[in-house]
Amino acid sequence: MTEKIIIAGSGGQGIMLLGKVLAEAAMREGRHVTWLPAYGAEVRGGTAHCMVIVSDEAIGSPYVVTADTLILMNAPSLEKFKDRLDKKGLLVVNSSLAATNNKSKEDKIEQPFTDIAIKMGNIKIANMIALGCFISRENIVKLTTVSRVISDIAPENKRDLVEINQKALQEGAKLS
Repeated sequence: MTEKIIIAGSGGQGIMLLGKVLAEAAMREGRHVTWLPAYGAEVRGGTAHCMVIVSDEAIGSPYVVTADTLILMNAPSLEKFKDRLDKKGLLVVNSSLAATNNKSKEDKIEQPFTDIAIKMGNIKIANMIALGCFISRENIVKLTTVSRVISDIAPENKRDLVEINQKALQEGAKLS
């Protein structure tokens, strides 16, 4: 099993954290993993993205040309990466900020991750809602492993966000 994932959204949406948490969880479960963040001029408000590959075998390159899954958190990311999805791939879209307008794609999840995050009291948890939704659908890693990673990697000054991020993960798991 090899899953090639591109995760994209605006700088500040927690795109890198989503990828890092997924990669760390897969590594803890004994998988081969790469996480390739794309930093640069786009980080503040522009499109930010990262690539994650999870595999049972060694990975030759961390770069994803054609993704098995796209997790897209806003309209500019959808526009930029939509053509990089394999024909049989899964499209996960934050419908709060993007619309696919493509009714022919059968394997897609469109959920209002940002709207749900706002209702939960913190717009910044939309990334963990999206992650929970994706994991619940694809079973790449266990939700319990991801929940532990969220707790373990949280810096001391952000410990107060662990619980809400774990709740967001669970809320997302209900959506797929």
